[in-house]
Order: sequence, then C-alpha cells, then structure tokens
Amino acid sequence: MLTSAPPFYLQVAVPSPLHRSFDYLPATEQPLPELGMRVLVPFGRSTVVGIIVDVRSTTEIAADKLRPIAQVLDEIPLFNAALLALYRWASSYYLFPLGMALQTSIPKALREGKALSPPTRQVWQLTLANTEQETAVTSVPKLGANQQRIVDLLRLQGGLSTRELSALLGKSATPILESLLAKHVVQKASEDLPTNRDAQLAQPALPLNGEQQQAFVHLQQHLHHFHCCLLEGITGSGKTEVYLQLIWQVLSAGKQVLVLVPEITLTPQTIERFASRFHARIVAFHSGLTDKQRLQGWLEAATGIAQIIIGTRSAVFTPAANLGLIVVDEEHDDSYKQQEGFRYSGRDVAIYRANQLQIPVVLGSATPSLESLQNALSGRYHLLTLSARAGHAQSPQISTLDMKLQPSYAGIAQGLQQKISDALGANQQVLLFLNRRGFAPMLQCESCGWVAECLRCERSYTLHQYPAALRCHHCDAHKPLPRQCPLCHSEQLNTQGTGTEQIASYLQSQFPDYPVLRIDRDTTRGANQLDSILQQIHSGIPCILVGTQMLAKGHHFPKVTLVGIVDADSGLFSADFRAQENLGQQLMQVAGRAGRSEHAGQVIVQSYYPQHPALLQLIQHGYGAFARQLLQERQQGQLPPFTYSLLLRAESPQRAEPLQFLRDALSHVQAQGLPLQHFGPMPSPFGKRAGLYRGQLLLQSSRRLHLQKLGAALIQHFNTSKISRKVRWTLDVDPTDFN
Repeated sequence: MLTSAPPFYLQVAVPSPLHRSFDYLPATEQPLPELGMRVLVPFGRSTVVGIIVDVRSTTEIAADKLRPIAQVLDEIPLFNAALLALYRWASSYYLFPLGMALQTSIPKALREGKALSPPTRQVWQLTLANTEQETAVTSVPKLGANQQRIVDLLRLQGGLSTRELSALLGKSATPILESLLAKHVVQKASEDLPTNRDAQLAQPALPLNGEQQQAFVHLQQHLHHFHCCLLEGITGSGKTEVYLQLIWQVLSAGKQVLVLVPEITLTPQTIERFASRFHARIVAFHSGLTDKQRLQGWLEAATGIAQIIIGTRSAVFTPAANLGLIVVDEEHDDSYKQQEGFRYSGRDVAIYRANQLQIPVVLGSATPSLESLQNALSGRYHLLTLSARAGHAQSPQISTLDMKLQPSYAGIAQGLQQKISDALGANQQVLLFLNRRGFAPMLQCESCGWVAECLRCERSYTLHQYPAALRCHHCDAHKPLPRQCPLCHSEQLNTQGTGTEQIASYLQSQFPDYPVLRIDRDTTRGANQLDSILQQIHSGIPCILVGTQMLAKGHHFPKVTLVGIVDADSGLFSADFRAQENLGQQLMQVAGRAGRSEHAGQVIVQSYYPQHPALLQLIQHGYGAFARQLLQERQQGQLPPFTYSLLLRAESPQRAEPLQFLRDALSHVQAQGLPLQHFGPMPSPFGKRAGLYRGQLLLQSSRRLHLQKLGAALIQHFNTSKISRKVRWTLDVDPTDFN
C-alpha cells in the first residue's frame, strides 16, 4: 500500500443507481488504499461495500460533508488498472452506473465484503501414509480393476481431482471413487493450487484440412497484437479444432485463454472437450455454479492459476493475470446480450477487452450476426471461411414440406412422420425442433371464444400437462386448469397451437418402442437432468429428440441423421426487423445437428409458405448468401448495422404514465438538436408484463457519438425530472430485443 500523506480523497464506486462515484476521506492512521481495493463506507444510513476507482488530491465536496471510509477490506487490489478501465468503458458506453456494474459481475462473497483467501482445490488422496498404503489396499477385498487403477494413480501422483482421474481413466471416475470412499480407501482433501504449472497436451491434435490450416496459420501469425477475426464456418466444419490448436500455442507461451459460450448447456460440453485435449487448469463461469465455486474460479483466474477460463457472457469481466487470447464461440447468439439491468453485449465487451490488452479475439459462427459480418466485409475484422465439413461428413440435404398439402397431427405432418419411422428403423436418431415449450400456447372455449389469459400480462396462458396447470411464460404466474369456461360455463375447452410437450406425447404414442427425449427449460431445471438426457443421446440408442433452441446450439450428436423443423413460419412475418436474421440462424444451426458423422443427414422444414423468398434463399443458397441479401435490405432501409440505436423503455402500474414520461423525454431529445431519427413514443409490442404497462422510444443515428451524448443528457435530465419518479425507466444501447 501507499503511505498516506494528506490531503488525499478516495473516489469510491458504490452499488447505487446514481450515475456517479462518491468522495471519501482515508481512514485515520491507516495506509492509503490503492485503486481496485474494496472498502467499507458509510452511505446514507447504511454501510456498503465499494470499490476505489480513483485517488485524488482535490475534491469538489465541502470538507465538512466528507466522511472517512470505515475499513479497507483488501491487502492487494481486487481489480487491476486494465480491468477497472474495462468496467469504466462498459459503464460509460452502456449508460449504466459504474458501482452497480462492478458489483453485479463479482462473486457474492466479495460483494458482501468477506475476506479473500488463497484458492484451493478438492482432491482425492489415499487414506494412509505411503509406508502403509500397500498393506491397506490389499487388505480390502474385491478391489476391481478400475478401483485398483485409481489407487495406483493416487499412489504415483498424489492428490488428483475427480476431473483429472476421469480424464486419466477415459470414463467417469465418480462412481468408482464413491465405492472406494465407502471402503475407506480414499478420502477428500483440500490443497493449495500450484501457480507455475505448465500446460500439456493430453491428446494429439487432429489433422486439419486445407481451409482449417489456412485459418490456423493466419491466426497464429497474429497472436502478439490485437486482431479481430470472424471465423465463418458451416456447422461441422471444425471451428473448434482450429480454436484448440490456436489455444495450445497460447498456453505454450505461458498465457491464459478466455472462451465465451452463449448458453449454460454448452459449458460442460466445452469443458469436457478442452479437458480431453489439455492437461491444464480449467475454470468455468455460468449461472449454475454455487457461490463458493464462482469465488474459487474467480480467484484462480485472477492469480493466474487457471489457464483456460470458460463461461457465459459475464465471464468476459473475469480478472486474468496474463490473458493471451479471447474466443467467442457462436458469436451471433442473442444470449450474449444481457436483457436486464446492466444491458451489455458480452461479444462486444470481449472485442474491446482484446483491443485494450492488445491480444487477438476470434469470433466463430456458422451463422454470423449481421453486425459482425458487415464489420468483416468492410475490413474492420478479418474474415476467414470454412466452407466444408471436417473429415468425411457431408452437409445435410434440406427440403421443405408444404403443410397445406397433407394432414398433420400434433404439428407433425404425415410425410415427416414417415421419415421419422424410416430413420428409427435404420437405428438412427431424430431431432425435432420447435421453439415453444409447454403442451399448447392457448386454451380457448369452443362455445364463446373465451381465452385463458394472464391478467398481469394480458397474454394467453400456456397449457402444461405435467404437472397440469396454466402457466404464464412472461411473469411465471400459474393457476389450475379450469374445468369449464368462466363466462358461459361450457366444458368444451380446446387447445390451440402446439408445444414441445404435445409433440413428445404424440410421438411417444406413435413410436412406443423408442425413447422420446424432450429438452426444454421444463425438463432441465433440476441438477444433472440435462446431463442424464445427453448421456442417453450419446449412448447412440435410436430415439427421438424434441426440444427448443437448447438443442440448436453447438451440440454434437453423431447418430442424428434426420432433423425436422416443426414450424418455420413464425419468423417470416414478424414486425421485428431482426426476425428473418434470427430465423435463418436458428434454422441453419438446428439443421447443422444432422449428419455430423459417417451417415448422411436430411433436414425437413415444415411450412405453410414454402415458396417464401427468404426461405427459398436460405435453403437453396445457404446462410452466407441469405445474410448478405439481408445486409443489402438493411442498408436500403437504414437499419442496424448501418445505423445505431438507443431504446428508452418505461413501465408503470398506471397505463398513461409510461407514454407521458416518454413524451417528456422526446421533448428533451429534440431540444439537443442532434441529427437523429425517433420512432415513438408508443406502447411496447409486449404492452403489459407482470402488472406493469410498458412503452418505448427508439432513437437512431448514423453516429454512435450522438447517441452517447444524448444518453448522458437524458440521464442528467431524469435525475431532476419529477415525472421520471413515477416510472421505472431503462436505457438499452444497441438493443436486440424490442418487446
């Protein structure tokens, strides 16, 4: 720490909705804390944990109004200068208070002011000292081959984690360790983590084809400076193998790697893939971790113990001692954009962080976002293309099925059902995609037309059968199934539409000899539920997979040869200008699950509009041509990525107040005299949610700087405006969700 020499003033970011930091005096007779340290400070009538973001020799606050900090919580800074600068930029760009941005991204224990302790890891050890091990083990009856193998490994290498033992065995070590624990042969222990461990290859790299080799060589040449590269590779083209070989170059140089994935469901799969390739310390960050696990990984990354950091969008803010590469897999995915609170884009923050640290960043996708594609085509990013599947796998054949020409049952056309029967008969697997969970999206009275509707959202309830209930997928309200119509008392209540639950139930009745595995949010809530389902799929048994977008993202199912898109029409006629882009990405990502091994793949797209120009362009010419056509349309319409957007939202229990607030905001916007367009004020497409009425004002400009200035001016105005106290308002920079 620095030696205190008054007068010094500490600027502290606290978890407050106010867009400013606060000045404090150093604690008397204590060393002056450094930037990035946590401090306990009085704030209002309470005491809160804040982060020191500046040390100044002057202050604009009167001396008699300044209070000293209560306590310095750290001996070394929690955030280094680079990480603090990253948070400052993100706070400024996304118009979100710095103190809240810092607090939302760090582990709970650190937010609560708990002391830091050196990171440890849980390992397995033999129960007795080395001199007694031989006798102890041989005295236990019926020690199986795998059990003996674990005992030998622990005797030879000392403490090993469950993941390390599983990698060495080539199978899960968990049940074997549990049996050895029951026999008192092994025990759990904690040990300090080594800080200077060299990464090693656990498996040799796979051979690269020509395009993969070109991509790898190009990326290898740019490992020592900032270089943003878009790796556009069709599904199954081997993008991950390019990542792995590039990562090995970075690990060999003693540096760390950050890998971002869009969904929690992909994190275990990605970790398994990396752990099988590298003997390296890997930590994961996602919403499924306990507070203790998150803190452990955070500390390992910050101290350099962790060599590979894998996580969802919030992992982009993970501290790293010596970061050398960032990979953003499935960079197009909307999950990278936080839709509540701190509304940042994990992908865009990753690019800024790479530029800040002067390291390369690789954006990978089979279906790149139009923003990234335009940046690549304009030369801001470098574009690398993988146009063929790796190995001997062939791209699947895609065809449409006109739903007007044949009967359907539970959303499955007769022709698709026959294809399912053929695939199962050939001992193959089938995947059916519908991005709508539940049994049916609507329950309606056949006599009077009444619809079961959530009054808090003014949207129809979704009917679920297991357990039987009406559920609102927007506010999570639920109620029992009615036996009769509340208006006319008729018992003729029928469902409208189809969900994954209904499809799975119908197919199970049609194919009783085959498992029907449903993967959506309802079937994967519990711990290990998804892993259990994925294990059945990877066993290779003939089965039918029915699921939502959770099935579409990055999974490798070698036995899936038939993919059915149950409803491709929802994105063709939406008012959202991003709908066709999202449809194209979703359809091609799901289609990419078919034929990833030696068996040829087939994709059937069900549609009532099989001749729609967008659908034909996508199927006949692929996503690349489809996306470039959309870019031309966006440019003609002056829509993103050719303009920039700022979305102001407001909500209130009173119907009129959001629009009144937005009209006041528009007056202030127009008074700034900046060249921009506005759309609204108007009710949001999703006009009411959880009992709150909602409105929005969309602002667009050809320059980001104009919107940044405007956003700052609006925040200042709202801080003094009386009408802003009647609503809850948010600013969304670069919005992707307009509902």
